[in-house]
Amino acid sequence: MALASANSIHPPLPTSTETAGGTPLRVAIVEDNGGLRRSFVRLVNNTLGMACAGSWPEAESAIAQLPTLKPDVVLMDINLPGMSGIECTGRLKQLCPKVQVIMVTVYEDADSIFRALQSGACGYMLKRASADEILAAINEVRNGGAPMTSGIARKVVQAFQKAPVASGDTAELSEREVEILDLCAQGFVNKEIADRLNISYWTVKNHVKHIYEKLHVRSRSEALMKFVAEKPPKLVSPR
Repeated sequence: MALASANSIHPPLPTSTETAGGTPLRVAIVEDNGGLRRSFVRLVNNTLGMACAGSWPEAESAIAQLPTLKPDVVLMDINLPGMSGIECTGRLKQLCPKVQVIMVTVYEDADSIFRALQSGACGYMLKRASADEILAAINEVRNGGAPMTSGIARKVVQAFQKAPVASGDTAELSEREVEILDLCAQGFVNKEIADRLNISYWTVKNHVKHIYEKLHVRSRSEALMKFVAEKPPKLVSPR
């Protein structure tokens, strides 16, 4: 992974990473590779507006301590010794529903991606991503986004195209809602979707609210998983 700039102080990101109270964004790391784990810790601690809440080489000790530490974001590896990162994410979301989990892994197969999202992860980045891309992903999840590398986003879209015709809740989505959900799957945040579709930010936000209501979900990752399982009759290609 390209973390060459991890030893220098990063300037604040375009949207502040600090929490509403002005305190640093607390980021935890669960990664069994010692060198990479230490690089993540340095990257977070050397970025203005962030602080490392703790780091662990395996899931069991992380699960025991994370609920008490209450981090805002967790960088989670999938291939951990013992309990997998996917299972760890599922348990962590039950204990701390508000925590945002970003999977950081070498795996980019569709099955791993969707199982991670289904477990509660809200982003999926490859370990070869740059330091700036990791920081941007952390910032994005705190602002309602679902960060994914371009290669992973393509796999998500390909899975949409192969999914069976819906017979459930997703069949009720309008063409515009399907279009917006498709863009959500590619990691675009509401403002970016508004710009791409030439509609207002508030219109996008309203559509997303209706999508959640129709699919009976509470998050983008849940909506995406349901969309993949029950593809609408007509998938609108992103512009």
